[in-house]
This record gives sequence, C-alpha cells and structure tokens, in this order.
Amino acid sequence: MKKIVFGLLTTLTVITYSCNNNASNKQTAEQTPTTQLAEDNTEVKMVKASFTNVDAGVATYMKQLTDNYLQIKNALVGGKAEEAGNAAKKLSAAIKGFDKSLLAADQKKVYDQYEAGLKENAEHIAQSSNNLEHQRERFADMSEGLYAVVKAFGGGKTLYHDHCPMAKNGNGAMWLSETKEIKNPYFGEKMMECGEVEEEIQ
Repeated sequence: MKKIVFGLLTTLTVITYSCNNNASNKQTAEQTPTTQLAEDNTEVKMVKASFTNVDAGVATYMKQLTDNYLQIKNALVGGKAEEAGNAAKKLSAAIKGFDKSLLAADQKKVYDQYEAGLKENAEHIAQSSNNLEHQRERFADMSEGLYAVVKAFGGGKTLYHDHCPMAKNGNGAMWLSETKEIKNPYFGEKMMECGEVEEEIQ
C-alpha cells in the first residue's frame, strides 16, 4: 500500500512540474509575438516617387524646391523668423522661374494642383519675418503641398515625413525633414522632440 501511495505522489509531482513548466513556456511563447508586433507597428513606411520618367530639369527644380523648404523648416526649428523669411523668398523665386513646359501632361496636372498654394504660403512666410507664429501656421499648409509634390516627383534626396499631434492647437500637423531625428518646427525648443517619423520618401 505504501508503495502505491508513494508511486501516486511521485506521479502527481511529475505531472504538476510538467504543467507548470509548460505554462511557463506557453507564457514566454505568447509574449514574444506581442513584442514583435509592437516593434512592427513602429516601422516606417517606405514610399517611392510616383513619376519615374522625370526630365533632368524638373529633377533639378524639385531638389531646389526641397532645399529651400528645408531651409525654412530649419529656421523655424531654431525660432529664426528672419531666416525663414529669406528662405521663403528663395522658394518663391524658384517657383516663378520654373519652366513648366518640361513637365509631361500627366505630371503638369499633378503639379498645377499645388503650385499656387506653395507660392502663396511662401509669400506669406517671406512677408512675416517678424511673426514666427504666422510663419509656422503657413508652414503647416506649405508642408502638405510640398509633401504631395515630393511624393509625385521626388525631392532629390531621402526625406522623412514627420507628424506632431500637438501642432495646430492639437489638430496635428506634418512636415518633411532630411534627418530621422525629430526636430519640431512648430514648437522649436519648447517641444523639440514632439512628433514621430511616419514615412521615408525616396
């Protein structure tokens, strides 16, 4: 009888240990995909320009437009309204000097949707060298337009589409950057790191 009881106790001990061990393994296995899923959710979406057959003159113009825009962005990050205004003047001049005959018909149709808005916002930023907040408001609108143009034609370099949910009184606003590091043009040093990278545009 003692042998039977001892045998039963031994069997129960082994079963209990095995169940606990399996539960532990199961928990570990369930945690791993959750961690990977969280990492997957933070991945940056890769975007390539829609038009691959862009004229060399158009490509040069798009790079100039992007460079002028980035000068405005960097000036706003630093809270330098006068620098932002000067860069906006260059962007406005670039738009005025662009030969649209270099665009194919389908390309012109896309570009024409955003040209007037880019020009208007550039002029407002240029004329507001003593009003940083107004420049930032106009920059938010400009960013939307340039984002669409860059997605269509490319910007001559890798760009990052950033978004800050706190900008524009909590309505959120986006901007383009040449670096992955977040430097917020809407708040500057007040909230320099507010935002996240949403896309990488080639």
